[in-house]
Amino acid sequence: MHWADLLILLPAAWYQLAAFLFAVLFHYLCALGHLSLISRYIFLLAGGCLLAGTAMGSYATLLLILAVSSVLMLLLVSPAHVHTWVFSLQMCWQTLCHLGLVLEPAVTLSAIMLLTQKVTSLALDIHEGTELPQPGQGLLQRALPLCSYLLFFPALLGGPLCSFSKFQAQVMSLGAIPCPLRAVGWRCLGVLVLQVLRAWLEGWLPCMQGWASMGHMWAQALLFRLAYYSQWVLDEALLEAAGFGAAVEQGDLSGHDLWTLETTHRLAVFSRTWNRSTSLWLRRLVFQRCPAQPLLATFAFSAWWHGLRPGQLFGFLCWAIMVEADYRIHPFLSSRATSCVAKFLYRGITWVFTQLIIAYIQMAVETENFSMLCLLWTSYNSILPLTYGLALLLLLLAQKPKQN
Repeated sequence: MHWADLLILLPAAWYQLAAFLFAVLFHYLCALGHLSLISRYIFLLAGGCLLAGTAMGSYATLLLILAVSSVLMLLLVSPAHVHTWVFSLQMCWQTLCHLGLVLEPAVTLSAIMLLTQKVTSLALDIHEGTELPQPGQGLLQRALPLCSYLLFFPALLGGPLCSFSKFQAQVMSLGAIPCPLRAVGWRCLGVLVLQVLRAWLEGWLPCMQGWASMGHMWAQALLFRLAYYSQWVLDEALLEAAGFGAAVEQGDLSGHDLWTLETTHRLAVFSRTWNRSTSLWLRRLVFQRCPAQPLLATFAFSAWWHGLRPGQLFGFLCWAIMVEADYRIHPFLSSRATSCVAKFLYRGITWVFTQLIIAYIQMAVETENFSMLCLLWTSYNSILPLTYGLALLLLLLAQKPKQN
C-alpha cells in the first residue's frame, strides 16, 4: 500500500486518527460524571482549536475568525435577516480562501467548507423558527454552545452534518450513553478493507494506462471513490468514539449506501446517495428555495462551494445535464423494455453507462489544471456524455410538439 498516496488523498485522516484518543477520553470522562455541561462544551471547543492549530498551522486563524464572526451574527442579527447575512459572509470568505489558498493543504479549505454547512444550516433553523434562543441567558452563555458546535473536534475536519439541537441534546445526555467501541471497531475495520481493496486496484492500474482508455478512467475514478468512502467511514467512527453518532441525522455512508452507489443504473440515484448529508444540505439550502431551474442552480452552487476551479465548473455543469438526461432517458427506455431479456440488457447497459459517466465527472472535478481538463475533453471518454446530452436534446425537441 502506498501510504504517501493515501496521505494525499486523505489529508485529514492522520489528524483524525490522533484525535481518537481524545474522543474516547472525552466520552469516558462524561460517563464517569467528571465533566459538567459547561466543561463539556469547553473540552470540545478547546479540542477543536488544538486540532485546527495542529492540522492547519497559522491558517487556522482563517477558520477561527470566520467562526467567531458567524457566532456574532447568529446572536445579534434578527431571525428575519440572519440567514442572508450569514450566507453572504460564509460564501464570500470561503471564496476568498479558495482563491488565495490554492496551493495550501486541503484540510483548511475542507474545515471552512464544513463550517459553512453548519452555520448556514443553523441560520436556516433560526430563520424558519425551528431553533429559538434560550430565554434568560446572557450573551456568553449563548455563545459558548454555538462556538463549541461550530468547532467541536470530532467533526472539525470531516463528518456528516448534525443539527445544533441534536448536538446540544447529545452533549447533555453523554453520561448515560456507553461508548460504542464495537461500532467504532467495525468502522475502522471497514476503513482497512477499503484501503486493501484500493491497494489491490492500484496494482492493476498500470495495465490500463492512457487517457483514451475508458477502463483506465473508470479504475482511476474508483480509486478516488474508495478514498472518499474510507474518509467518510473514518469521520463517522470518530463521531461514534466521542459519543455523537446518534446526533447525526443522516450519515455519509452506510453499507446499504455503498451497495447503492456501486450497483445503481440510475445517475440520479447515485447523485442523491453520494455524500448524503451534503446532498440533503444542498437540497434544503438551494433546491427547495430556488424558484426556477432548481437542479441547475443546485449543481452551480455546489461548484461554487467546492472552489470554482475549471474542472469543478465543468464537472458539476456536466453532472447537472447528465442527471436531467437521466430523468428523461430512463422512463423512455424502461417503458420499451418489456421482456425479461430486454430488462436485463437495459439494466446492464445503463449500469455500465452510469459507471462511465460518473467516472468522467469525477475525473473532471479532480483535475488540478486546465491542460489536464483539455486532455479529458479531447479523449474518447467524452463520447458517452455527449451522447447523453444529445439524447436529452432530442427528447426535449420531441416533447415540444406534444405540448403544443
